[in-house]
Amino acid sequence: MLNPENLVEKYAIGQPVPRMEDPTLVQGLGRYTDDIDLPGQAYAFIVRSPIAHGVINDIDLSAARDMPGVLAAFDGKEMQEAGFGLLKCRVPLHNADGSPMAHPERPALAIDKVRFVGDPVAVVVAETLAQAKDAAEVVGLDIEPLPAVTSARAAAEPDAPTIFDEAPGNVQMHFHFGDKHKVAEAFATAAHVVKMDLNNTRLIVAPMEPRACAVEYDADEGYVMRVCSQGVVNMKSQFLNDILPKGEKLRVLTGNVGGSFGMKFSAYPEYVCMFHAAKICGRPVKWTDERSSAFLSDQHGRDHEYAGELALDKDGKFLAVRITGHANVGAYLTSVITIIGTRNVLANLLSHYRTPLIEIDVKDMFTNTSPVGAYRGAGRPEANFFMESLVDRAAREMGIDRVEIRRRNQVQASEIPYSASNGSVYDSGDFPGILDRALELADWNGFEARRKESEARGLIRGLGLGCYLEATAGPMPESVGIRFEEDGSVTLITGTLDYGQGHAGTFAQVLVSKLGVPFEKIRLIQGDSAEVHVGSGSGGSRSTMNSGAYVVAASEEVIEKGKIAASHVLEAAVADIEFAHGRFSIAGTDRGVSVMELAAKLRGGLALPEGAPTSLDTTHIGKGVPATYPNGAHVCEVEIDPETGLTRVARYVSVNDFGNLINPMLVEGQLQGGVAQGIGQAILERVVYDEDGNLISGSFMDYALPRADDIPFLITESRPQPATTNPLGVKGCGEAGCAGSLTSVTSAIRDALQRAGVQEFEMPATPLRIWQALQDARAAAE
Repeated sequence: MLNPENLVEKYAIGQPVPRMEDPTLVQGLGRYTDDIDLPGQAYAFIVRSPIAHGVINDIDLSAARDMPGVLAAFDGKEMQEAGFGLLKCRVPLHNADGSPMAHPERPALAIDKVRFVGDPVAVVVAETLAQAKDAAEVVGLDIEPLPAVTSARAAAEPDAPTIFDEAPGNVQMHFHFGDKHKVAEAFATAAHVVKMDLNNTRLIVAPMEPRACAVEYDADEGYVMRVCSQGVVNMKSQFLNDILPKGEKLRVLTGNVGGSFGMKFSAYPEYVCMFHAAKICGRPVKWTDERSSAFLSDQHGRDHEYAGELALDKDGKFLAVRITGHANVGAYLTSVITIIGTRNVLANLLSHYRTPLIEIDVKDMFTNTSPVGAYRGAGRPEANFFMESLVDRAAREMGIDRVEIRRRNQVQASEIPYSASNGSVYDSGDFPGILDRALELADWNGFEARRKESEARGLIRGLGLGCYLEATAGPMPESVGIRFEEDGSVTLITGTLDYGQGHAGTFAQVLVSKLGVPFEKIRLIQGDSAEVHVGSGSGGSRSTMNSGAYVVAASEEVIEKGKIAASHVLEAAVADIEFAHGRFSIAGTDRGVSVMELAAKLRGGLALPEGAPTSLDTTHIGKGVPATYPNGAHVCEVEIDPETGLTRVARYVSVNDFGNLINPMLVEGQLQGGVAQGIGQAILERVVYDEDGNLISGSFMDYALPRADDIPFLITESRPQPATTNPLGVKGCGEAGCAGSLTSVTSAIRDALQRAGVQEFEMPATPLRIWQALQDARAAAE
């Protein structure tokens, strides 16, 4: 039989503990938002604009209201009259000249103009979903078309149609960082300057679970909203502060969430409509998106059209880096869009490298496309892709080995902590050690033999290297509660929210390590705003850093309370009470009481002197912990069939520094998922609009996601350098896979194509685009 110390060790920090939620989920017993069926529930369907840009002359709902089973049909004017507020960006910034950014706020249903295909214009509520759909078909839309623009660069042209009057030239914000005069001087005096276009393609997010929302209303209790989200406190605050009429009450509930990758962080127009629908119908109303409309209405990811420049001295040392260009924010501002192509690029661009000067000059542009928001990494993979592309180009143009140019510029372990020119302070890391181990593990020097073997089979083999460093999300308010229940279980309450990461087991491991409570007795509450009052949700690879840190802090508070209570139970001085492996004891004796026993005694009404704790329950609230800097080096090899253009990832190796690992098995899973999404962007995925703003890649028939056979066996290794900015020494890992794979896979593809005479190529490496590039290179060589 395992003793308490062995039990703690089994589930301690660093052990590969299976996910607690998997037995429920793999049996199909998960409870997602669409699984909810409330008594008397009605169904809503959203009427969307078929036109990308136009003036709304009229919305005729009369025929829809007369259809069988219809309970209500309404438009934006009705919601405006009912007092609903507008959707806002949660991160307002200033322009380079200090003026406020353009911040047009969005009504839940378009009132005067539509601005993208899929813009919600009306809602129909009926007894059944089929009846709601039928009624939506007869809603009369009189929309006068206007010219549309879909790319950020085109939106900046002088003759581009104006999308918002308050955003002249379609410029939502002009972001600038850096001393442009010093940077210009560095480029003017550099021995070599690299410049290249760096286009980061737009992506469909496509989580397994579509967005869904069910709302019920009671005049006394207010609204109860069930929604898939990334944090109930954040979602509640968006609605109460910005959208719901003043004085309304709201409880937000989130159950299981089938993926998000950033796009379920925000309040959406459809959710606002459900509040109005539930109130006027006097019964619960549910809306679930369908995949075809989700392609239109979900926030998209990425979409940057930048130029990158790198200045170097004669020895290949970096002098300055400069990024200029345009970021596409779509037709409306989402909650955090302003930081993605601007501040997040700034924070992540420098990666492993000493670069004395940096300048970012980016304009966020409105276009007639679906709004863009956070997508796994949200500026981090993009920035690392930009930098690594420039480094590869510099090595080629200057005739310096790709590995050597990186080594010459890497921040050395002896320089840590290192203050970078973008304002970041790297508190830990061994970048040269990470790179050397990745090259060794990947057998970098043996590539030539593998290339020749591929060539013998008629294939072109390419070798790619991608170093990356991420600045994870910074401090945000967070809380952790620990509650000892009557049934002997322990409830852990956090303000983050699991949408696939495996929080339940991870946080339980921290609690077991600190308090020694039984692992199987721990349950996690995150998805109820009646229980969680402070928390910023999950995003930016920050959950374990923040919630984990506060599990430690809350555990320490439990121990301090417990020592006082135990001193009375054991009849000893507080100073003589020790705590280890879940047990309070008198120093130097075997007399003691476990934390679970002590909690039960207090709960049972144990009489203690005045001032002594009456419970071990505690809640710790804090402002959040600083950003961390996960980093790594990924090595990828691809094979390209020149006859078909098909690209296959043949080998993949990654070495990463995620600080101390709470659960290595979950970290590996997060890394695998991120790598898969980076491969998808590099080889398969791209959103395409036509000139009128119609989404051409509007379904999985036209938009390819990676499948199992597109993902190679991944060789991974951890080389942790513990973070010094949080008590667990952890660094974020959820988004790092994208940063490493996007850089290394595109590097390998470019390497292969350059061997075949293709000098310039931009992702995605779809078979047609690869084949055409090879044909063009052959024709040019003849």
